[in-house]
Amino acid sequence: MGSGLASQRDMTRAKEARPDRSKMARLSLACLGLACFGLSAAHAEPRKVILDDDGFALAQWMVIKAPDVQVMGVTTVTGDAWAKEATADALRGVEIAGRPDLPVYTGASFPLVNTEAQTERWEALYGKMVWKGVWMKHWVEPTLQKLPPYHGPDVVPDLPQGNPTIKAQSERAADFMIDMVHRYPHQISIIATGPLTNLALAQRLDPQFASLAKELVYMGGSLNPRQTRPDEVAHQFAREFLNTPRREFNIRFDPEAASIALRAPWPKITMIPVDPSTDTELTPALLKRLSRSDTPVARSLKTREPGFPLWDEIAAAVWLDPSLITQKADLYVDVNTQFSASYGDILSWSPGYQPGLGEGRTIVVQRIDIPRFEDLIDRLVAAPQKPLSGRPLP
Repeated sequence: MGSGLASQRDMTRAKEARPDRSKMARLSLACLGLACFGLSAAHAEPRKVILDDDGFALAQWMVIKAPDVQVMGVTTVTGDAWAKEATADALRGVEIAGRPDLPVYTGASFPLVNTEAQTERWEALYGKMVWKGVWMKHWVEPTLQKLPPYHGPDVVPDLPQGNPTIKAQSERAADFMIDMVHRYPHQISIIATGPLTNLALAQRLDPQFASLAKELVYMGGSLNPRQTRPDEVAHQFAREFLNTPRREFNIRFDPEAASIALRAPWPKITMIPVDPSTDTELTPALLKRLSRSDTPVARSLKTREPGFPLWDEIAAAVWLDPSLITQKADLYVDVNTQFSASYGDILSWSPGYQPGLGEGRTIVVQRIDIPRFEDLIDRLVAAPQKPLSGRPLP
């Protein structure tokens, strides 16, 4: 009887001494959230990044508004929009974000090899593409999304958010990128969410370029995506990969540039293919949630068209908080540059199976935590505007 009571007392003390696992889990999540927003002492030094895209929208605002992130500049490239139009969009975007001090650099106007005429010839041989970016004249079949107006590379239409009052830098995007990685070796991350033409040009101009960067995070490519959402928007976007699961616009628009960029000696490459985006959508409900706060970015989002997967936003989010990734793969990745039915398709190999022709070893994001992802976007959109110094306002 006495030994039994002693044993019970010992068990009680041991139970009290044991950590509360649910409490520890909550504390761990809280710490992750604090670290994500730069409140950890380990992140006292701002993370330096260059944003490279064929437009400017929510993904760029997320990074610009994140604490303890220093955006070194924004570079533009032709893809969904011509480089000059993308530059105007970026200039207006940094104004809306309250950061007109951020420099914007215009990049490549055309792919390295691919042309509109060549794309039309390819379609005559191998079938119609769902999306061709600046070369898109009409939808092949009825589509919910509005078709942007077709125009030439020197036309810059008036922007829905108003035209910018600031000017772009005179230096070319590729030269700016090269200058930054030399000035801050192994400190510059590049988040590329359009065709990779600027990166290929920088690598060809300076073979040290990629090796002097810290990392490349890019949205592009497609492995084996599947429609996961039940609505009509998801069904229509699934057209692009239903019969051609390895084709994706950012890579297909300039396959040669993509191959050059992905074979470059980056210390680290993270790929966000189409695959995780099928779980996401800028629904009217999510758009209403994001635009409810009284910040310039939130107010600007009220005019945005809903119904798009959050491709670029995933790239921004996993760079800001890698713990959002719930499934990933370690692969070697390259691009098919042969003018064939598979021109521009992603090639991938598990380690040990790659041909060894310079393919880049890549972290491929396959799934993310959607609720936490949407929460992160919401918090960043609602966050106070940064001053021109880039530090959070008190």
